[in-house]
Amino acid sequence: RRRRRAPREGLTSVLGLRTVVYHTPDLAAAKAWYSRVLEREPYFDQPFYVGYEVGGFELGLIPDAKPGEGGSVAYWGVPDAAAELRRLESLGATVREPVQEVGEGIKVATVADPFGNSFGVIENPHFSLAKVR
Repeated sequence: RRRRRAPREGLTSVLGLRTVVYHTPDLAAAKAWYSRVLEREPYFDQPFYVGYEVGGFELGLIPDAKPGEGGSVAYWGVPDAAAELRRLESLGATVREPVQEVGEGIKVATVADPFGNSFGVIENPHFSLAKVR
């Protein structure tokens, strides 16, 4: 029987956010909407998956028609949560959770995209891009 070796100091199984996938019943409409939200075109565009590079991470879209507000919410970093919430509303998102300060200057908000998925934004003055690997 082999013994499991403890992880070396500084290493962990969870390395950080890499990809968030949103489900949609209409991939073309979702691609058009997220291209406006992210102000860029996807780097990967196939009938089974559309992927955007966002600050070193990935936002993916899959056409399986199972969107919804259940489950986890990914919070995407923004410089100004209130301004971004207004912009998302102008693009057709519906506010689920208005901007709220959650402590130490961190502000979060959540919207529903036009397909029913939760899309979170976070203004976090403590986030360090230098720590992203």
